[in-house]
Amino acid sequence: MTTMPRNFVLLEELESGEKSTGDGTVSYGLENSDDILLSSWIGTIIGPLNTPFDNRFYSLKLYCDKDYPNKPPTVRFTTKINMGCVNQQNGVVEPKNLPILANWTSKNRIQNILAELRREMSSSSNKKLVQPPEGANF
Repeated sequence: MTTMPRNFVLLEELESGEKSTGDGTVSYGLENSDDILLSSWIGTIIGPLNTPFDNRFYSLKLYCDKDYPNKPPTVRFTTKINMGCVNQQNGVVEPKNLPILANWTSKNRIQNILAELRREMSSSSNKKLVQPPEGANF
């Protein structure tokens, strides 16, 4: 099976992020437009309705190293959030606690990570957690 080169995958993701494919509840793009290595990304998740995350905007940073897409990016919330998969000291999403990162395949993409994090916000365990004040950051 042929593997698509890292930059081709990331260029496809950039194009997809710029076109805003999906339902509009997650978005992503390069942190700096002059990042020729396509490594540093930012993402936004709009919290799901009828949850403690309802209508809040959550910002994240994602870093795709040289092994992406064979290895997952590092993912870190910059907006304070209380979820079982997020380290409360630094906002890092713990790979072992988020299934898409724990069971990573090279077919997964940034949009999939953001969508799974949004789904996790609706899980019964996360819906019970008290959230930090809106606007708080790590």
